[in-house]
Amino acid sequence: MKVIILGAGAVGGYFGGRLVQAGADVTFLVRPKRAQQLAEAGIMIKSPMGDAQIPVRTVLQEAVRPDYDLAILSCKAYDLEAAIGAVGGAIGPKTMILPLLNGMAQLGRLEQAYGTPRVLGGSCYIASTLGADGVIHHLGKFQGIACGTRAGNHAHAAGLLQGLAQAYAKISMECKVSENIEQDMWEKFVLLASLAAMTCLMRASVGEILATADGEALMREALDSCIAAASAAGHAPRAESLQRTEGMLFARGSAFTASMLRDLESGGRVEADHVVGDMLRRVRAAGADARLLAAAYCHLQAYEARRQRGATG
Repeated sequence: MKVIILGAGAVGGYFGGRLVQAGADVTFLVRPKRAQQLAEAGIMIKSPMGDAQIPVRTVLQEAVRPDYDLAILSCKAYDLEAAIGAVGGAIGPKTMILPLLNGMAQLGRLEQAYGTPRVLGGSCYIASTLGADGVIHHLGKFQGIACGTRAGNHAHAAGLLQGLAQAYAKISMECKVSENIEQDMWEKFVLLASLAAMTCLMRASVGEILATADGEALMREALDSCIAAASAAGHAPRAESLQRTEGMLFARGSAFTASMLRDLESGGRVEADHVVGDMLRRVRAAGADARLLAAAYCHLQAYEARRQRGATG
């Protein structure tokens, strides 16, 4: 199985680098600057799961050819359009696309670009950052991928995903091939949208929010709105997932925040529209209470407006 991974950043670089360690045939589609960096030093990972410096193959967009079995997209949502353009040359007659983005909106956009038969469902679980020196810093022991086929996918897709899971098993990394990947994605979306909305709106961690007079009630309001949207889409969170989500969102003293808050506090771009904005639209369509999500999305949009004119802070 030949795999191409778009980018070699904090997510794609980490999971791709580990896949190379497992012996898989992996190529990274990168820009010239990153290609030079990787040629000189390989992918460098600092992780509680083991540091690594991994030689890798790279290709530039103008040189890519359509001879891959699986294309993995791990970009930020605001780079999705650029990613679609960049990876197009790698898509051959049987290439499947595995997006590891947050949220749900990417599925429809990728289907528009490449057709439903090619677009798998996927999600990843990791906290990682890419340093200016090109080193990927894994911020905990949390790591894994969930993937699965979707209605209308090509028949050979299931075998590709089993092969991916078997490769990751060689290095003891979880790669779950789900029987209902869209349910899994929706359950993560409920958690992420609630967490991002609240921690970004309040500029605070879960524990700090819960320490306030109204924090727990507001956290519950955000979660209930997201659950209503998921339920209207036919993907109400299962009991086990809901228990896990509540355990994360209502843990007093927790330092847990959304990565979106880290991006916001560092003055970077945020996935506001793709995560909080998309969930807000779905909550409104479900006829549920959308006031808190609307406030959070307004806050993020205002932040982006300030950032674009150089007035963040």
